[in-house]
Amino acid sequence: MGFFSVLLSLYLLSGASAGPVVRSSKQNSSSCDSVNQGYNCFSEISHLWGQYSPYFAVKDESSISPDIPKGCHVTFAQVISRHGARYPTASKSAKYAKVIAKIQAGATSYKGKYAFLETYNYTLGSDDLTSFGEQQMVDSGIQFYQRYASLAKDALPFVRASGSSRVIASGNKFIQGFQDTKLNDTRALPGQLAPYVNVVISENANANNSLDPSTCTVFEDSELGDDVAANFTAIFTPPILKRLETNLPGVNLTEKEVVYLMDMCSFDTIAQSKPETQLSPFCDLFTHEEWEQYNYLRSLEKYYGYGAGNPLGPSRGVGFTNELIARLTHTAVHDETSTNRTLDSNPATFPLNYTLYADFTHDNGMIPIFFALGLYNGTKPLSKTTVESTKETDGFSSAWTVPFGARAYVEMMQCEAQPEPLVRVLVNDRVVPLHGCSVDKLGRCRRDDFVRGLSFARSGGNWDQCFA
Repeated sequence: MGFFSVLLSLYLLSGASAGPVVRSSKQNSSSCDSVNQGYNCFSEISHLWGQYSPYFAVKDESSISPDIPKGCHVTFAQVISRHGARYPTASKSAKYAKVIAKIQAGATSYKGKYAFLETYNYTLGSDDLTSFGEQQMVDSGIQFYQRYASLAKDALPFVRASGSSRVIASGNKFIQGFQDTKLNDTRALPGQLAPYVNVVISENANANNSLDPSTCTVFEDSELGDDVAANFTAIFTPPILKRLETNLPGVNLTEKEVVYLMDMCSFDTIAQSKPETQLSPFCDLFTHEEWEQYNYLRSLEKYYGYGAGNPLGPSRGVGFTNELIARLTHTAVHDETSTNRTLDSNPATFPLNYTLYADFTHDNGMIPIFFALGLYNGTKPLSKTTVESTKETDGFSSAWTVPFGARAYVEMMQCEAQPEPLVRVLVNDRVVPLHGCSVDKLGRCRRDDFVRGLSFARSGGNWDQCFA
């Protein structure tokens, strides 16, 4: 992808710099982060950071237009979203800091583009949204309002968040963008109350949470995704390791520490006050081919950790899928997996009369949902040894599905000369043709066919294997 001009309002970011940065020779003179396109700066690299990529629109990668088809009007819209860009988790932040300290303690010289490491000061925070991540979610709320303004001008979304502080904060920032846009819409019904996070679902280990399940014991004990990732890391990192140690004499890194240095490219960039114009020098330590390998590593983690590559991965998405069915059909939730039955049986905490819904979670909560919905039923098991393109994976990659600020829209529409409502799904603005039902050329199915096609979820998936 090339650079995109700003299509809508430009929001400047603020925040303290977390480390030295260099300006890329490929930088654009204007912002390349926008409401409708997401982060398109330095696209050759920033779209290859796996789940650590900032949200970017993938609509140009599909032959199906994401626009609402002519002669149709949307009657229902559900967004399921990942939180915005964050600092590393506390455990990872400690590991990154340790790698930097190890380099600085052992290196006898720093050659060429590695010179910045001699004085690099690790000051990244942990767990919380960065200022850029907050703005991502404001932009997400703006985009949602603008796309579904025909409903949003007269209605509020029902909002839920999984009970992590960054997830809740993301929901609130989304609401800010939604509401600010609504207040500037002269067509909007006056006097409406502002939306708010209606329900927060606990993330305690024993809590039923359809947005971030943790009660499938056998799954929680699985290390399949980690094992596959470790094996692929051992395949692609040795040449990088050799080069790093040549340019940083005296330093002996592990294969995993090579990956940590690659992680720093994203985290050091998105921690900047203006990541649309500043790229971390960590990014220049690796080639484009190595970024493709890194991106594939992250896809392997998600596919074998939380997707169809894990026997119980899709079952973790069954609860939300059954909640979606209930919302689409205005019927009670039928589920015995990860849903909170107390919340879902109460109209105050799980209403069925809204036309707009917004749910916020983590990347590892979204991947199982995508597979429970059958969105990637055309994806064959990913090669564990060789990088495959998104064409070969039928559109599946961690960067395309769960980047920071990821959003998937499930929309139902009524169309001329079509008595039944139609359903389709967009993942980061890319229409993903549905499976399990008779799909038309625009990737849609009739609602009842779509629900019938979700037999895996309606039957409870493989949840009965969670407690073997």
